[in-house]
Amino acid sequence: MTEPEKDSLSSPSPVIRLRGVTKSFRNFQALRDITVDIQPGVTGLLGPNGAGKSTLIKILLGLLKASSGSGSVLGLEIGAANLEIRQKVGYMPEDDCYLPQLSGVESVQFAARLNCLPSIEALRRAHEILDFCGAGQERYRTVETYSTGMRQKLKFAQALVHDPPLLILDEPTSGLDPDERKAMLNRIKVLARDHQKTILICTHILPDVQQVSHDVVILAAGQVSVAKSLAELSKPLVPALNVRVNGPPEVFAGILRAEQIDVSIGAFGMLVVSGDSDADVQRIWRLAAQHNIVLRSLTPAKNSMESIFLEAVKGTQHATA
Repeated sequence: MTEPEKDSLSSPSPVIRLRGVTKSFRNFQALRDITVDIQPGVTGLLGPNGAGKSTLIKILLGLLKASSGSGSVLGLEIGAANLEIRQKVGYMPEDDCYLPQLSGVESVQFAARLNCLPSIEALRRAHEILDFCGAGQERYRTVETYSTGMRQKLKFAQALVHDPPLLILDEPTSGLDPDERKAMLNRIKVLARDHQKTILICTHILPDVQQVSHDVVILAAGQVSVAKSLAELSKPLVPALNVRVNGPPEVFAGILRAEQIDVSIGAFGMLVVSGDSDADVQRIWRLAAQHNIVLRSLTPAKNSMESIFLEAVKGTQHATA
């Protein structure tokens, strides 16, 4: 077996593949040479307002035609197989979209019927998915009476009811209280882990991306600024360890400095110690034991999602889309 053959068998094909995609509206260029692969799993799509996220999603769904470039979704060519793509994608829009006077279960059943499920099967699936989404008896109320959180559940159920292999979720946790937000993120994890769904999450809530995403794509001024795994992005340029201790952090910082160990005190008393090798970890534990210092935690330092995002969009905050 040749090396390329090995690579083709070990690496999954990208679910979304874009090459040189550009979109212009008269004299304004919303997207510029978008070239990126979205792999199976959960990918966070980030960017400031006006970065081109909504335009990109509309092109993926065939609702807008790219000015130039090419791409595919689930192996189907964008622009040539738009209907087939939409049949295989579950899309949860940011804005509410429902038919008045329908109950929640009727709304989800209607979404299933639009995807060619027979009426009885569509109703069965609607109840099954609403159970998964945590909807109780409120499914029988008209959607106009729903809270913001219930409408989010409804949109999520409508996107999922036809069991698509790809979900595109636009601000899925917007307006949710902390408990419902946690529940929504857990559902996303379950779908990716246990049901092998590929999920593209477009959101402004950066901690959500850090919790559920494997990969991150950041758009800035219509261009791909970052497209890497979250693990790779989280690694600091200089390896370090975050250490929390019981008692004043200055005491242990002084002990470490006396041993010629580079250390600084960060926010909330966090000690940032240079180096993250096994030897560095053992040395810190040994010094703590020798000086009766209780370590509350010792973890590898990581870049925050906020710092990753700000670095990616630096200088583009005033771009418009």
